[in-house]
Amino acid sequence: MTEAEQPVCVIILGMAGSGKTTLVNRLTSKLYSSGPPPYVVNLDPACLEVPYPANVDIRDTVNYKEVMKQYGLGPNGAIVTCLNLFSTKFDQLLSLMKKNQGRHKYYLFDTPGQIEVFTWSASGNIITEALASTFPTVVVYVMDTVRSVNPVTFMSNMLYACSILYKSKLPFVVAMNKIDVVDHNFAVEWMRDFESFEEALDSETSYVSNLTRSMCLALEDFYKDLLVAGVSSTTGDGFDELLQKLVAAEKEFHDVYQIERKEEESRAKASTPSMKKVTGEGEEMPLVVQDSAVGREMSEVFLRQGSDESSEGEDEETPVGRDEMEEESFADFVNRVRDEKLEKKNAKNEPSCSKS
Repeated sequence: MTEAEQPVCVIILGMAGSGKTTLVNRLTSKLYSSGPPPYVVNLDPACLEVPYPANVDIRDTVNYKEVMKQYGLGPNGAIVTCLNLFSTKFDQLLSLMKKNQGRHKYYLFDTPGQIEVFTWSASGNIITEALASTFPTVVVYVMDTVRSVNPVTFMSNMLYACSILYKSKLPFVVAMNKIDVVDHNFAVEWMRDFESFEEALDSETSYVSNLTRSMCLALEDFYKDLLVAGVSSTTGDGFDELLQKLVAAEKEFHDVYQIERKEEESRAKASTPSMKKVTGEGEEMPLVVQDSAVGREMSEVFLRQGSDESSEGEDEETPVGRDEMEEESFADFVNRVRDEKLEKKNAKNEPSCSKS
């Protein structure tokens, strides 16, 4: 498959309330009407409903409320745990994506509203690395234009964007959302021209403005060349420009990132000694380790993947439902591990029962 025919993974990140899910919904509608339909993956286990047709939904795999209940976690901790559980079997999703790669140009990943849950967690790093090593991958950072009219808030947003750019080392597109309320040209001017941003800071007299001015000088080289597109998820304005930026980011992935990645892998392979398997030959790492003292039952945390009903009559060219894993499902895997744990536990308890 040539570079032009390869699908592109688009990881959509942004602060809570910036409009990520609405942007995914509008982008999905745009792609359905203009070309091959996208392959959409919802990675937010805490949302009640999604407005777009999700091919794969994490809520079909992990029960968010049961994770909170059984582990005694708060909302953010439960989201992290759900992503950790989902990432342990992410290879199944990759195999499913490979199977469908001839039918889709874009794979869209809608992430949780708590941005730090995905960007700074181990599961987020696993998912990002797995996608980038298999497909061309682009990060879209959704920025709330309305909240960024203040230069200090704007700098906070850009600082977070640059930290994600530095951590992921992937092609980066800034989608300035809600331009139907506030035009984004002021933000683009601040990114490209330090003097205009400095003039905007003159009205700020707090110590934060001095800190912001210093950070701007240090970060100017990072964000002045970022790909930027102003969009409105409500009206649909600017999405043609966003698609053009995605094409440019895909080219950047092939021309820059892919070459650098191969060089890093070769250097790491030359410097890293051979390691033995931690789990032993033929031994499978369990998805969930059950604490026998606590006696937690994990079968309620995991749900069945997809539907068991046949879909032979459906149109294969319009994947609006959720796909079903062909390999061992999450539920089957967890049930098998649970049964093995119960057998071992019963075997240990039988001698003590016979003595009594």
